[in-house]
Amino acid sequence: MFNFGTSISGGSSKQRSAKRWQKAFNVIYSCRVMQSLVNNILSQKKIEILSAISRCPSYTSLSVEPQDDGDDSSDGYGSRKNNDGLFLHVDPQAVGKLVTDKDIESLHRLGGIQGITVLLETDAERGIHGHAEDLNRRQEVFGSNTYKKPAAKNFLYFIFEAFKDQIILILLVCAALSLGFGIKEHGLKEGWYDGGSIIIAVFLVVAVTAISNFRQSKQFLKLSNKSNDINVDVVRDNRRQQVSVFNIVVGDVVFLKIGDQIPADGLFLSGHSLQVDESSMTGESDLVNTNADNNPFLISGAKVADGYGTMLVTSVGMNTMWGEMMSSISNDSNEQTPLQARLNKLTSYIGKVGLGVAFLVLVVLLVRYFTGNTQDKNGNREFNGKKTKIEEVFNSVATMFAAAVTIVVVAIPEGLPLAVTLTLAYSMKRMMADQAMVRNLSACETMGSATTICTDKTGTLTLNKMKVTKFWVGEEEVSGDISIVASKILQLFYEGVGLNTSGSVYQANSASSPEFTGSPTEKAILSWAVMELGMNMEELKQSYSILHVETFNSEKKRSGVSIRKHRNESTHVHWKGAAEMILAMCSNSYENDGTIKPINRQTRMKLEQIIEGMAAHSLRCIAFAHKQLTEEDGINDDNEGKVGKITEDGLTLLGLVGIKDPCRPGVRMAVEACEGAGVNIKMITGDNVFTATAIAIECGILRADQDLKEAVVEGRQFRNYSIQERMEMVDKISVMARSSPLDKLLMVQCLKEKGHVVAVTGDGTNDAPALKEANVGLSMGIQGTEVAKESSDIVILDDNFSSVVTVLMWGRCVYNNIQKFIQFQLTVNVAALVINFVAAVSAGKVPLTAVQLLWVNLIMDTLGALALATERPTKELMDKKPVGRTEPLITNIMWRNIAAQALYQLAVLLTLQFKGGSIFGVDERVRNTLIFNTFVLCQVFNEFNARKLEKRNVFKGIHKNRLFIGIVAMTIVLQVVMVELLKKFANTERLSWGQWGACIGIAAVSWPIGWVVKCIPVSDKPFLSLLKH
Repeated sequence: MFNFGTSISGGSSKQRSAKRWQKAFNVIYSCRVMQSLVNNILSQKKIEILSAISRCPSYTSLSVEPQDDGDDSSDGYGSRKNNDGLFLHVDPQAVGKLVTDKDIESLHRLGGIQGITVLLETDAERGIHGHAEDLNRRQEVFGSNTYKKPAAKNFLYFIFEAFKDQIILILLVCAALSLGFGIKEHGLKEGWYDGGSIIIAVFLVVAVTAISNFRQSKQFLKLSNKSNDINVDVVRDNRRQQVSVFNIVVGDVVFLKIGDQIPADGLFLSGHSLQVDESSMTGESDLVNTNADNNPFLISGAKVADGYGTMLVTSVGMNTMWGEMMSSISNDSNEQTPLQARLNKLTSYIGKVGLGVAFLVLVVLLVRYFTGNTQDKNGNREFNGKKTKIEEVFNSVATMFAAAVTIVVVAIPEGLPLAVTLTLAYSMKRMMADQAMVRNLSACETMGSATTICTDKTGTLTLNKMKVTKFWVGEEEVSGDISIVASKILQLFYEGVGLNTSGSVYQANSASSPEFTGSPTEKAILSWAVMELGMNMEELKQSYSILHVETFNSEKKRSGVSIRKHRNESTHVHWKGAAEMILAMCSNSYENDGTIKPINRQTRMKLEQIIEGMAAHSLRCIAFAHKQLTEEDGINDDNEGKVGKITEDGLTLLGLVGIKDPCRPGVRMAVEACEGAGVNIKMITGDNVFTATAIAIECGILRADQDLKEAVVEGRQFRNYSIQERMEMVDKISVMARSSPLDKLLMVQCLKEKGHVVAVTGDGTNDAPALKEANVGLSMGIQGTEVAKESSDIVILDDNFSSVVTVLMWGRCVYNNIQKFIQFQLTVNVAALVINFVAAVSAGKVPLTAVQLLWVNLIMDTLGALALATERPTKELMDKKPVGRTEPLITNIMWRNIAAQALYQLAVLLTLQFKGGSIFGVDERVRNTLIFNTFVLCQVFNEFNARKLEKRNVFKGIHKNRLFIGIVAMTIVLQVVMVELLKKFANTERLSWGQWGACIGIAAVSWPIGWVVKCIPVSDKPFLSLLKH
């Protein structure tokens, strides 16, 4: 267009110079005109797009700013290298509305899914960059994938809750009256002690209770957050990886498979047969078919029911429907476990008894007072009719009323619910460290009563580290030299492995080692195909189109795919799955040299023997089959252009592989421990009978010399039994092979009907019914789907059966710790009630004042609960048979221990009450201090006895529970302070060394008494049922 040459003919040098300037001006002016024209066109285009969208009846307003053509700073993701302009013109709410409103028209106007992908500066194949700066910017613009939650309850809330207790309020009223009358009568300096001491003691009890409840609330909240933190598969920077669901950002490409919960709102990118259950969000029970053409919308909280695929995240956290819903749900659960319900009944019963005793004490005290049978400190009658001042009467009555109310406070075992909360919280925390995450509180205690555990095989009893160790083509084993296999067979194997899989292969470059993702079975097969057969996954994917996919699930036990090679009209079908099932679909078989041989009866028997031989060596047998479709087979396309059901018959067997999955170390010992504890183990697996039997023998579930006729059944066989036959056989069955999730559910139902407490392990979506039906559902943390985890009570984080046994031990420990505390508390209750009642009737005064009883209540309830509820499980717990859920909480052994200790304490305290003054040569105040001190120290020593309900050595393992030792030491120190330093506050007198020695000696006798009593045998029949008879 322009001539920039240096030689111009004719004219002077000035003319030539003028012409050059003119040309330069023309170039610059032309460029500016063109740039202005382009900008006008782009601006007009933008207006047309937004105008078109706004004319839709239901539209999404989306701010889109075209990038300047002159900007060459973009990378392969369509994003700018200069992050200052990242997402500058994207409205997060507008993008989110595309999915929540399912606005397909607006999506198409914006260039479809590809347009949104460019807008969000990501790539459907490679994902986002994923570096820290990229992630931070995306979270700044679009938010994080977290939800607003109701504010956690603060400490003041628990203080307020503690003051809601009516008895505490009555006690405070009594204390206030006593304080007022005391100050009026004796002045502020001396008159505040009685009422003020009660108020301080009440506030101390309330504070300790509130602190304990506040800590447990925080603990449960922390565990709840942990249970919601799941891992999600994403691709970032062209690499597949797992990230926390909380770290998902807009633009992420997420992989979805059966059982996954969709982690955010987004759009369907690619996949096959993806069906989604949106019932949790919409209430509609019908599954929703998802595809790129008509319905690409995926909403968070929905669950993948079938198929697999990838999605582009468009909204996260509070910008999603699920986020809005979750933010309104409080994680604070007032759920009451069955054990707590039983303890509340026990608490109510004991409280009524205490209330009755307190009422009698009050009546006796009032009668004695108003009849002139009580004396003051100087030995004078307290009530002299009209001569007694009204203030003195009110003060005395208030003091009596406070004493009676305090008896109720001590009598009502409020520590029982606290003990349950403490032991559950402590157990949940420790179980997390032992690879078990509790989702349902009641599961802890229920597991302690389990009589049967139905367990999976793969990954639970075995290591889940699979490797292909056997390879057969036809009737010939291929070992070592792959070159004997025809290239045609190898190519078909490449197709059958690389295209019929939910796994993937990532290799950064030719020099790096490949990384495999997917289920352990998929990874084992992919690794074998790549490393042994030389399969190139990338070339394979680029050469073929996948027409239809039948995804694997635990019911079908096979997966299939129909494919078509590019520039080729022929369609091929590949199946893989359980060997005997795939073999049943085959009419022919390939030989090593590539020839096809019909499968006659003799060949089929030979192939079945090969399968059984591998299974007998604990190998999982997988078969591969192929068929090239002809016009006679027909390819049924539906109106959406998708291939119909994949052909399942007339296939040609490609070959068999045997996958080794060794048993986990320690599984045999764990199984033996369960059997020793009276818990039956049943293995329910999808493997064939031979593999299942071999693994069961290896794990110790079956004995090699055992008659397997009744112990091992197939799922189909169990399913076809009559109801009566099933009920007869269910206890005899130890292994159920080739079982479906419905067979597992049927097994659980039969066991429960026979009175068993059943725990079930499961990892698949189809296991959800059995997990919900079981008394305790245990899902697998590594291989388990989100649907399975959501249906379970406890998540086994390491998928290890030994962790299941640990949960069983903790369940028994929870129950055992509660029983220890009940025994300890009832002993205190009986002694405190009887001594105060007898003293009130005989002397007109109670030896244990309100403040002293509140101190005993603090030792007994809060500190006692802390000490006994935090005992760790011991192997001794596995020496007992399961505790029935209907058996009484207080066993005969506990009644024996309670009776012995309570009778001893009563004998000592009553002796001190009536003869203590003469024995020690002391006045009434010192005698009452001796009673109080001895009573408290008896509880300290008896706390050791409560550690072991049956065993005589109460000190065994005590060094492992530092909290117990610390609480006992703290109780003793505080008791010394109460007696020696807080005389007026606690209404005590200082004791001599000899008197302290006497108190300790009397209390220490409870140890030998406990040892002797545990030698006395008791009946197995519940004590209360013996009384009824």
